Amino acid sequence: MKLIEALKILREALPPDAEPLTVFLACGFMPGHLETFLAAHLRRLCPSKAVTMETGLYGDLAGSLGRLTTSSAQAAAIVIEWPDLDPRLGLRSLGGWRPEQLPDILATAQARLRQYLDGLAAAAGRMPVALLLPSLPLPPFAHTSGSQMSPVAAGVQQAVATAAAEAAQMDNVRLANPQRLDARSPLGGRLDAKSELMSGFPYAPAHADAVAELLVSLLQPPAPKKGLITDLDDTLWRGILGEVGVDGVSWDLDHHSQMHGLYQQLLHSLAEAGVLIAVASRNDLALTQDAFARPDRVLPADRVFPMEVHWGRKSESVARILDAWNIAADSVVFVDDSPMELAEVGAAYPDITCLPFPTRDDQAAYALLEQLRDLFGKERVSDEDGIRLGSLRSASHLREHTTAGTDPDRFLADAQATLALDFSKAPDPRAFELINKTNQFNLNGRRLGEAEWQARLAAPDTFLLVAAYEDKFGPLGKIAAILGRAEASGPVVDTWVMSCRAFGRRIEHRCLEHLFAKLDAETIHLDFAPTERNRPLQEFLASFLGAVPEGGFALSHAQFAAKCPPLFHDVKEPSVA
Repeated sequence: MKLIEALKILREALPPDAEPLTVFLACGFMPGHLETFLAAHLRRLCPSKAVTMETGLYGDLAGSLGRLTTSSAQAAAIVIEWPDLDPRLGLRSLGGWRPEQLPDILATAQARLRQYLDGLAAAAGRMPVALLLPSLPLPPFAHTSGSQMSPVAAGVQQAVATAAAEAAQMDNVRLANPQRLDARSPLGGRLDAKSELMSGFPYAPAHADAVAELLVSLLQPPAPKKGLITDLDDTLWRGILGEVGVDGVSWDLDHHSQMHGLYQQLLHSLAEAGVLIAVASRNDLALTQDAFARPDRVLPADRVFPMEVHWGRKSESVARILDAWNIAADSVVFVDDSPMELAEVGAAYPDITCLPFPTRDDQAAYALLEQLRDLFGKERVSDEDGIRLGSLRSASHLREHTTAGTDPDRFLADAQATLALDFSKAPDPRAFELINKTNQFNLNGRRLGEAEWQARLAAPDTFLLVAAYEDKFGPLGKIAAILGRAEASGPVVDTWVMSCRAFGRRIEHRCLEHLFAKLDAETIHLDFAPTERNRPLQEFLASFLGAVPEGGFALSHAQFAAKCPPLFHDVKEPSVA
């Protein structure tokens, strides 16, 4: 983005109902064009938001971090440069680069980093933070030539690396990847010495834009994809299984097919992080099963579900996979080496991200691995991620019994279900994740930012119910969250979400029953709004009202009790110390 383009974006009119989005930029230098580019990238990514920027004091990064603890901003971008560690590492100081001063420069840098880490932790307790550590070249302050790294320069960079390792472990802190910045902004073109000396802003415009774009991608990350459907021949492995046989397909260095092995390795990693992996292939099922049974395979067969292997159209396979996963097409990536298959699936499901596997181009295949990691990247791996596949197999078992005509009451009564209902309002990252990723069973489709979430939990009139489920088929983990507030007229539920993996078990009924009891309420107001995707929630409400409501409404306990089906869960609550 050029500066003139950024200014044009910021001059564009806002929609009349634009929601405010305030971001605090904390840096020790004059914010200059970095502030402009940050605001422009935020506006471009969030066109419905009225973006405003707050900045700290020039030359006082520690003071700016302190201000974050009282700021009303919803997010923060923190940029640390070398002069913030010691002014002598910048161009605006004449404090000296004499050899005897170098150890003190290192000691000062280490002490400042400790101070900034403490301020960072305090800020991250209130809002999400994107952090960029020094990106400019170090000045020629040491006694060695530029080709040789001095001990002090190595010590300063080691101190920064140690700080990075600590910051990356902090909750609510997203650390910018220097490799990604290197790809966007070459090191030699980052510093604008004239601008630094004249105005105190050290970045060349192109670097300021690259930094801003990277920080915004951390502050407003896209929702990660949930599932990947892969082809087999010349995609998961090299070779055509039906032609070369089970022992003829390969994915290793000896057969010049290592990229296929790396692709399997990435899929295995994604599966362990909760991503759903399925196969859609025109192939022989028995041969495919034998190939997956090879001892050298990298992606285990038990991490793949379902496996659609036959000679029919792949769009039909995708339809069955989406049904088994019970997720929307826009949450899925389809990978195939065949342009025809990609076109056929893309025509049937325009919302699916269709990506070609470049079988004979290792560099392009490596770029695909990076792209997939970006599409599925997540900040943390939860307990629920580890059991997601098992819960889907359980859900498939439930659907099979229902389709076969088994009495649902009898089946649910035999499921030995346990529902743990936590009403303690303890901060729960899984509940926050559910609120911001669930679409189908969602009361109104609203999302919450980190700062708003924490403020809601801190409010005395807020209540939060988090539900975790387990039955004889296995655990589902935490699968539902209800957030609301107490008002004089009665309790109001403004957020209610449940994972699609939990459908068909009457968990929503038990949660509502528990809410009536816990709140001792005769009526509960539900702040409902229909969306394009919350049909399951609409059908649930219609089962009590006789029709889908047009908006928010009050549901009485009598209405609920009259239409509630039999419930068979063993309900447990956490013990209070």
